[in-house]
Amino acid sequence: MKKPSAAIGTTAFLVCVPGVVAGLLPWWITRWQVRQSGAAWLPLRVAGAAMVVLGAGALIHAFVRFVGEGTGTPAPVAPTERLVVGGLYRYVRNPMYLAVAGIIVGQAALQAQLGLLVYAAAVLVVVEVFVRGYEEPTLQHRYGSQYATYCEAVPRWLPRRTAWHPDSEST
Repeated sequence: MKKPSAAIGTTAFLVCVPGVVAGLLPWWITRWQVRQSGAAWLPLRVAGAAMVVLGAGALIHAFVRFVGEGTGTPAPVAPTERLVVGGLYRYVRNPMYLAVAGIIVGQAALQAQLGLLVYAAAVLVVVEVFVRGYEEPTLQHRYGSQYATYCEAVPRWLPRRTAWHPDSEST
């Protein structure tokens, strides 16, 4: 796959999947209505806004890595030519899913909407089942020992404190 095609496919996937999961569905649940008001909620709202911004930045960073490093897309129908292990992927194997969850939780805090926390928990359960049942076996089959080495060194959900470097023997 050429990089322009990868960029188009990745952008389409970003809009269609995380855009729906972290944007359209939260809007559908809440209509982005704020439940509480007052100064006491200000720190929670600021923290929520920060989570949304940081999550969006992490999500975009991860998607860009698929084009630049992997020359492909996150979509299973157009996978990367190479395993993506740079950037945030040096700390955690699933930064995209964590970013989406962070965006949803951030919206919950920003809007004081408990329903979004319930939705975030449901999203995480679905993601866990998908990752273990489909994604990891598929990546193991596609990338073999390179993926096995990566999995040994980089945690699935809780980020490492230091970046993993594929060329080093220390994990």
